[in-house]
Amino acid sequence: MKNDTHPDILDNAEQIDHSEQPRNALDRVIFNIGNFISLLFVFTVGISFYEVLMRYVFNAPTIWVHETASFLGGCLFVYGGIYALSINKHVRVVLIYDIVSDQTRRWLNVFHHIMGLLFSGLLSWAAYQMVQDSWFTPFGDVRLETSGSAWNPVFPALVKGMIFMTLCIMFVQFFLHLVQELNGLRKRKDV
Repeated sequence: MKNDTHPDILDNAEQIDHSEQPRNALDRVIFNIGNFISLLFVFTVGISFYEVLMRYVFNAPTIWVHETASFLGGCLFVYGGIYALSINKHVRVVLIYDIVSDQTRRWLNVFHHIMGLLFSGLLSWAAYQMVQDSWFTPFGDVRLETSGSAWNPVFPALVKGMIFMTLCIMFVQFFLHLVQELNGLRKRKDV
């Protein structure tokens, strides 16, 4: 059966469908892991409900729920950055982006990826400094920073490690997206 759809309309429809899909293997892994670990939000709601029940019905508050829920929420929030970037759902000024030509949009993407590389690179360095301070003593021994509460988990050190890891992954994502965008511009120029 012959498709009578105008080629420009078909190209735009395909571009819209593909723009919200992972662009490479790393993005696919991030996307799949993100879909799986998003179930931790349900777990966080469950333990928060348990805390409310224990505190107000049985007058037996827990010492672990608040810090666990904050830790999980913080880690999931940080992971959300690389997840959004993997499916092209990051923050963008669409007021400008949507009114320019496809070629200009591609150059805006190149600019965005270069700025993202710079941003994530600098933040990775800052996060490394935080991890170094929260994971090691001044003498170089491993000792994870704790919360200082009655329960005293090592969640602060783990969150800082998660921030560092996701920023490093984000740096790689921006690099891969930049290479893909430049390859797309080169192929378009050759045509």
